[in-house]
Amino acid sequence: MSKAKHKKNKTSDSSTIALNRRARHDFFLGDRFEAGIVLQGWEVKALRAGKARIAESYVWMRGGEAFLLGSHIQPLESTFQATEVDPTRTRKLLLTTRELSQVLSAVERRGQTVVPLAMYWKKGLAKLEIALATGKAKHDKRETTKERDWQRRKAQILRN
Repeated sequence: MSKAKHKKNKTSDSSTIALNRRARHDFFLGDRFEAGIVLQGWEVKALRAGKARIAESYVWMRGGEAFLLGSHIQPLESTFQATEVDPTRTRKLLLTTRELSQVLSAVERRGQTVVPLAMYWKKGLAKLEIALATGKAKHDKRETTKERDWQRRKAQILRN
């Protein structure tokens, strides 16, 4: 077999559906997990068309399970009208038992929050990248902005 068959091409295996850029600004991000999402048929079609937003969404832990709240999947105009369409419905997340126990312990014991970062396709399945996060105070956000500006300025000086 040739090397080309063994090499995985990341761009063909996954493509981004939606990003939550505010999460990196509002939180200190810790451990990251990849979760599957339980979807209805019309939601899969809408995701393939790129009609999803996760900027205002969050992950809620209840009864030893994880749920995605506040995400918005806009239905397509071709969606069958007899089906009940709720764009902001609560969607169950699929994690392994070990991952669920890690997330639950971090939320309960350390008071961390679970934040969705990105929604993407992986081998034909919709996945959600979630992270354990701690909220930033206003001065932390300013410090991050200063650091980012300094890194940009430093790179500009080094180029010249």
